[in-house]
Amino acid sequence: MRKFWNWVKNEGERTLYLNGAIAEETWWGDEVTPRQFKDELDAGSGAITVWINSPGGDVFAAAQIYNMLMDYTGAVTVKIDGLAASAASVIAMAGGEVLVSPVSMMMCHNPATMAWGDSEEMLRAKALLDEVKESIINAYEIKTGLSRVKLSHLMDDETPMSVHTAIALGFCDGIIEPNKPPKAQEKSTETSQAQLPPKGKQVESFQERLNLIMGGKTNV
Repeated sequence: MRKFWNWVKNEGERTLYLNGAIAEETWWGDEVTPRQFKDELDAGSGAITVWINSPGGDVFAAAQIYNMLMDYTGAVTVKIDGLAASAASVIAMAGGEVLVSPVSMMMCHNPATMAWGDSEEMLRAKALLDEVKESIINAYEIKTGLSRVKLSHLMDDETPMSVHTAIALGFCDGIIEPNKPPKAQEKSTETSQAQLPPKGKQVESFQERLNLIMGGKTNV
């Protein structure tokens, strides 16, 4: 079965990757898929990391994933490495800590649907969208602490958010820091110090300067 999620387990740590459109083919109208996701979620314990790169998708599928992650007993860390837009931004709100790459984006907007029929059918579609919007605002409000009016306006404006905007508005908690070799800074300092001539010694020739820089191994 095709899935838009993938679990990876490394040395006891579990990582969940959500990539692509949510419920692209296998969730909407499929009673097995939500159960399968929960079975995989509950197959282990402890802290999990959820990586998100998704333009969004089915809001009801996103609501189910959000609820499952909120109900999970272990710590949930969300990391956005590309895009968390629309329904994917709702899932991101389930993270106890939400981190965003310096070059990633978040985006929120009003829910949309397709409807066909008479004016009464159009009114019913509008009423549904209004209620769905309120449910989305619930998730945003819990995470950000912003007022519902402010959140509603952000959705009306189809607001894109860079990492700094997302932090300022409370949608995320910080920036994903790149992994660096622990001794990179020490090596840099040692190299710069090695290139300096000994105290009190005056470098009198080009050959002598090269010898100092190259550790005395240069022949010209």
